[in-house]
This record gives sequence, structure tokens and C-alpha cells, in this order.
Amino acid sequence: MPLHAVTEVYGEAGLRDRFRLEAERFAPAEQTRLTAALDLAGTLHRDDRRVREPYLNHLLRVAIRIICYYSVTDVDVIVAALLHDAVEDHPAELAGLPAGTTGPAATEAALAEVARRFNPRVARLIAAVTNPEYDPARDRNEQYHAHLAESLDGEPWARVIKVSDFTDNGVGVIHTTGDKVHRSARKYRPLVPLFRDLVTRPDTPLSADARAHILGQLDLAEQRFAAILDEPEPAPAVPAAE
Repeated sequence: MPLHAVTEVYGEAGLRDRFRLEAERFAPAEQTRLTAALDLAGTLHRDDRRVREPYLNHLLRVAIRIICYYSVTDVDVIVAALLHDAVEDHPAELAGLPAGTTGPAATEAALAEVARRFNPRVARLIAAVTNPEYDPARDRNEQYHAHLAESLDGEPWARVIKVSDFTDNGVGVIHTTGDKVHRSARKYRPLVPLFRDLVTRPDTPLSADARAHILGQLDLAEQRFAAILDEPEPAPAVPAAE
């Protein structure tokens, strides 16, 4: 069953069960690391929502996709997938800093805590998929594109995490509601060629079958972006006359 369908039918509990089943293929010590990463992600994102669902659902889908559809058995990569938004969204809580602390120092402290709890490689992978602070005077989507092109160029395993994240956001755009549908399509559509390039590079550590699967998903995402952006955006609601 597709992961978004699992979400729709069974919710977070179903995704947790699916992750647990996928994790059973690993040795007990590795299962312990995966459980620790999932518990930490659940704690940090406990109050976060993603449109109509708990944010943890997104993190679970990203990790499950990497195991199940990309055939990745590298536990560091799966741990980083579960925590790929932790440093960006909750640096202060992760690092034990005063609530609301942000900025480069908080990011570095959070990455250091990840390295302490797991290992420096996990922290490095998360750093590669963590957005920097953007210049408010420049187009945010253009900065996002430039950041990904640069950060993923030298981190082949981070590409695997980010393409699963992108697939969840891009192919899953049909599960988004409101004006975020068009905003997401405008943000993600220019990234399709970038991910096609990254996935097909010789140093990207994926099998031929996994690459073919991802390229098919990128084609599907492009079709959905085109369908959304070729339609006019809904006009703002006009208040009814009293």
C-alpha cells in the first residue's frame, strides 16, 4: 500500500507499525538506534502539524521510503532521515538552550548534540539537508534551490534523504490544501531537474531499480505540479453582503 494511503487509512499508528516491521530486518543494536531516533523525533515534533496530520507522519514516510523503496540498509542514513528537520525546526530544544534561541550558534549546538547522541556522520547528513537562514532581500525559492545544489553536491547519501523528502512533498502535493497547494508547486517544480541530475550521478549510492523508481516519482511530481500551475489560483473569497 502506498505510504500516503497508509496515512489516510491508518494514520500515525499505521506508519509506526510499518516502520517497526521494516526495522525488524536490522540487528538488535541497530533497531535500538532507530527507536531512539524515532523517539527523539516524536518528542521534538510532538506539537507540529503538517496540514491535516501530525508532522511525525512525514518523517516516518521519508524513512520508510528509504528502507522499502530505495533498499537502503545504512542505519545512519535512516536515523538522519527521521531527524532531518529536527535541527532546522527545534534547535534550542534539541541542544538544551533557552526556548526560542535561533541562529547559527543554535544550529551548531543542535548538530553537536546529534553527533553526541548518534555520531558525527548522522550530524553531517542532517547538516546537509538543513536550510540556512535566508536573505530576506532575495527570492526565497531561488535561495532554496541554490542551497540544495551546493549542499548535496558533495554529500551523496544526503541526496538520498532529500529526494525522499522531496518525493513526500512533491508527489504528495495532492494531499495539501488551501493556498499552500500553489505555493508548494511553485517552490518544488524547479527542483525536479536538479533531483533528476543528482539521482543519476554515478556516485549516488542507489541501485538501478531505486533510481528508476525515483525517476518515475519525479515524473509524477512534475505532472502534478503542471496540473496545479496550469490552472489559475483561486480568487480570494469575497465577503458576503450583509
